[in-house]
Amino acid sequence: MAKLFQAVRGMNDALPADTPLWAGVEATLRDILVSYGYQEIRLPLVEKTELFARSIGTVTDIVEKEMYTFNDRNGDSLALRPEGTAGCVRACIEQGLLRNPMQRLWYGGPMFRHERPQQGRYRQFHQIGVEAFGMAGPDIDAELICMTARCWQRLGVQDVALELNSLGTREARAAYRERLVGYLESRREDLDEDSRRRLHSNPLRVLDSKHPAMQAIIAEAPVLLDHLDLESRQHLDRLQEFLSAVGITYTLNTRLVRGLDYYSKTVFEWVTGRLGAQGTICAGGRYDGLVEQLGGAEIPAVGFAIGLERLIALLGSDGYTGLDQSPQAYLVMVGEQAERRGLILAETLRNAWPALHLQFNCSGGSFKTQLKRADRSRAQWALILGQEEIDSDTIAIKFLREAQEQTTLPMAALDDFLRDHLPQPTQ
Repeated sequence: MAKLFQAVRGMNDALPADTPLWAGVEATLRDILVSYGYQEIRLPLVEKTELFARSIGTVTDIVEKEMYTFNDRNGDSLALRPEGTAGCVRACIEQGLLRNPMQRLWYGGPMFRHERPQQGRYRQFHQIGVEAFGMAGPDIDAELICMTARCWQRLGVQDVALELNSLGTREARAAYRERLVGYLESRREDLDEDSRRRLHSNPLRVLDSKHPAMQAIIAEAPVLLDHLDLESRQHLDRLQEFLSAVGITYTLNTRLVRGLDYYSKTVFEWVTGRLGAQGTICAGGRYDGLVEQLGGAEIPAVGFAIGLERLIALLGSDGYTGLDQSPQAYLVMVGEQAERRGLILAETLRNAWPALHLQFNCSGGSFKTQLKRADRSRAQWALILGQEEIDSDTIAIKFLREAQEQTTLPMAALDDFLRDHLPQPTQ
């Protein structure tokens, strides 16, 4: 029978078999971000289209080709967010958070880009993003990179490498831009169509081209790192000193420019060779002019975003299982009286033991059927309540994952059993 509905192309379901990986990654990242003093901010999925055009850049692929835009009933042009930084800056300006300019924030959730779906690149994808405002020095850049390195360490991520570059100040880029345009003009006949179109509107984006025919041209182009202003050079040198001091290895990638127009000075990516063409699992950098550009004060800022689909794909290939969401106990009830008492017992246990994950059998079933359900739930124990247990005020415990004999305890001793196997209840 043909399926009536299917998910939109490039937008995927995360099934129960997959969500433990997601939950484990998200919980680990959240714990690390909070431990560094970052606070969560929750942002709308929909923003005014102009916010992204002004921040990301009108001649970027995102704005030109990839955004999901629509007019609402008031005729306003709106867009599903393609990234999180612009919305975070908008919220900080609108809600007055930058009256105290030093802010450390993080957010998570889905982003949307109308791209050709492939491994590691989807039309709905998920990110955890971090933004730090009001700190101009390389120390905060170093903190963010250290934080990402700690994420990989805690999760056990293998085979990732840090690439680092500086885009300099606006003035330095303007001077470099002239030289780059002159070089590209001399090779104009060899440029692909996109590069010709961007030649005068956004020539730095030519350096980010993935077109095979462009790679030799890009390799011979002038290097921005050779044209940095003194301030940016000192910033980069100090950042490298910080990273070396804490033992984080990196490679200077002079062609790393990032795909968004708002970056300045530091840019970085964590990359892997194990995910094919979509090898960037985390990317970020400084965007010191963006707050002012969107109507706020002149406030320095830096941030990064982690692509969760790519990170989870990398971890899954290494056997990472994530956060175990299986119940610890499954309550089996045999007979009408046991079924009447079972719900009371389940809620009593949950009240007394908040750390207990207890699944309650519903819709009846024979003793054998309920034990099969308990096993399929991947619970550690089946708590068995039947007429015999009710008459003797006991509870039977069948170990489902260990080679131990089934045991029967006085009901009053069940707390002792749970105390030996679970964290103490919160007082």
